[in-house]
Amino acid sequence: MQKKRAISGVQATGSLHLGNYLGAIKHWVNMQEEFDCFFFLADLHAITIPQDPDNLRNSIYNSTAAYLASGLDPKKTTIFAQSDVKEHAELSWILNCMTPIGWLKRMTQFKDKAGKNQEIASSGLFTYPVLMTADILLYNADFVPVGEDQKQHIELARDIAGAVNRKFGKELLKVPEPLIQGNTTRVKSLRDGTKKMSKSDTSGHSRINLGDSRDEIVEKIKKAKTDSLEYISYEESRPEIANLLEIYGEFSGKKIETIVNSYIGHGFAKFKNDLAEIVSENLGPISLKYHQYSSDKGFLQQTLRNGKEKASKTALQTICKIKESFGFLNL
Repeated sequence: MQKKRAISGVQATGSLHLGNYLGAIKHWVNMQEEFDCFFFLADLHAITIPQDPDNLRNSIYNSTAAYLASGLDPKKTTIFAQSDVKEHAELSWILNCMTPIGWLKRMTQFKDKAGKNQEIASSGLFTYPVLMTADILLYNADFVPVGEDQKQHIELARDIAGAVNRKFGKELLKVPEPLIQGNTTRVKSLRDGTKKMSKSDTSGHSRINLGDSRDEIVEKIKKAKTDSLEYISYEESRPEIANLLEIYGEFSGKKIETIVNSYIGHGFAKFKNDLAEIVSENLGPISLKYHQYSSDKGFLQQTLRNGKEKASKTALQTICKIKESFGFLNL
């Protein structure tokens, strides 16, 4: 029986962190046996805002190393850089010509990212959801593993696929389904529990990177923001504590209520010490492998070349079918 196909990617900027791991990559690793998986480095999405070329290049390699260190197996899944498969950009342009501006104006992330600077933001930042749609539809994906915050993008992909299929009266593009991942899909900043853990945060203490050493992990968790209350509880009004409890629960497998009850009568020092221990114990092997992989650029290049070759075969089949339907020559 043919496996269902799944596709997703992480933007290739900065260092991948705990939020990327718990929110996405950990789930991808568990999917490798069940699905035909395509996981890419979203470097085309990265340039919607200015990037230093050398930093972007290094980020692509480092993100690939993080994928491998986390347990993604290039023998079981296809790992590639988005920009290496030219059909992503080609299909994106065709789909842009099928996408009403009104659909894009409803996308909330442009407003979040551009803020008050919408008039000077790049058109790429405005239309990047169409590129995200091309990323998905190019591979005839059955499922797209996402967190709740990305569900709107999958709805757009479904709308655009439907528009193309209706135009030609047949299913040219498979309409994908979102595959909502576990509870910890939005790990928060260690410095501000109301904000998502982010690679772009100016404070290095706001996130735990997958390449961090044990000492760095311990230091960051000990310095993680809490509040003035001396007891531990899981409440919406205490976002920093809730974030730390959710991270603890994700690594321990324990229910939040059980964790809270086990620290009755204890202060934050013991809780943070225990949390630092369990996080460093789980991320330690990943960090070690990350540094091994990141120091072997030749292996990373070969992994991406192999992934490009596999991804390109599928992408070419889709784009040829689409171009023929739209009336291009396809010579």
